[in-house]
This record gives sequence, C-alpha cells and structure tokens, in this order.
Amino acid sequence: MHEPNHHEEAAVLIRKVAEGDRHSFEALYDQFSGLVFSTASRILSDQTDAEDVTQDVFVQIWDKAGLYSASRGTPVTWIITLTKNKSIDRLRSVQRKFRLKEEVQKENAIIDVRTDRKPENEVQLHENSQIIKNAVAELLPDQRTVIELAYFSGLTQSQIAEELNEPVGTVKARIRRAMGKLKELVSRRL
Repeated sequence: MHEPNHHEEAAVLIRKVAEGDRHSFEALYDQFSGLVFSTASRILSDQTDAEDVTQDVFVQIWDKAGLYSASRGTPVTWIITLTKNKSIDRLRSVQRKFRLKEEVQKENAIIDVRTDRKPENEVQLHENSQIIKNAVAELLPDQRTVIELAYFSGLTQSQIAEELNEPVGTVKARIRRAMGKLKELVSRRL
C-alpha cells in the first residue's frame, strides 16, 4: 500500500509544480534528484554530463509539469523517461562535437601538410576563415540561427526545433537551404 501513496504524493507535487509552486518543486527535486543523477550517470558515464542532464531534466519538469498525465505512467516513469531522453540527446551532442572536432583536426592536418604553415599560407587560412564568417553573416536570419545552433552550439535538430519552437522538418529544411547557400557563397569567393 505504500507505493501507490508514494506515486500519488509525487503526482500531487507535479500538479503543484505546474501551478508554479516552488516549494513543491524543491520537494520533488529532493525526492528524485538522486534517481535522475544516477540514471544519467549510468547512460553517460560522465559525472559532469550527468550533473548537466540532472539540471536540464528539472528545468524541463518545471516547464512541462502541466503535461504530466497519470494515464501515461507513474511520476517515476515520467521522470525517468525525461532523464533518458535528455541523456541520449547529450550523448548525441557530445558525439557530434567529437566528430566535428575530428573533422576539423583532419582538415587542419591536410592544410598543414599542404602549406607547411608558411606565413603566406597563414594569411590564406585567415582569409578563408573570414570568407566563411562573412558567408554565414549573409545568410537569412532564420538560416544563420539554425547554422549557429547546429554547428557552433552543437545542438541536435530536435533540440533546435524545441529551442525555436518549430517543427523538426522546418529546421532540417532550413539547415539544408543554409548549407546550400553557404556552399554557393564560399565557392564564389574562393
């Protein structure tokens, strides 16, 4: 009989959080932060990332408590699902940043081999970097925003969609159009 009361108590806290009750939010945090952190730690195998995910999950709980419905599962199930989703998003983001870093390092290695890092080639690299920056600046504002979020902030397409409150399909199309425009602008100048 103790478990249903525990779930009911947590559901009441979530309802109060949806109404903006900070004390209920603190009680919910006290009750579930350890579970959220340990779940995130198991998925991510990194304490700092798990701490960030824990914070993200509780921000999401504060923002979306009104969406919780007991018909879709217990409060624990809902919180664990949020934690798993945020942890997987973090994994993807870290992997994407790692791949991008590897690509940049490979590209730099190729440039280093080609240029032997001579002063005149350093100038060329700086000019190329400036061309790319200028090209990004020429994009339409909505295209520039998705490029900056995707490639400089490392957000996933779904995170960008959530951030901009846009459908994922719209975000994908903007990224595609922006990359096409960047390619055109950069190739004209190089």
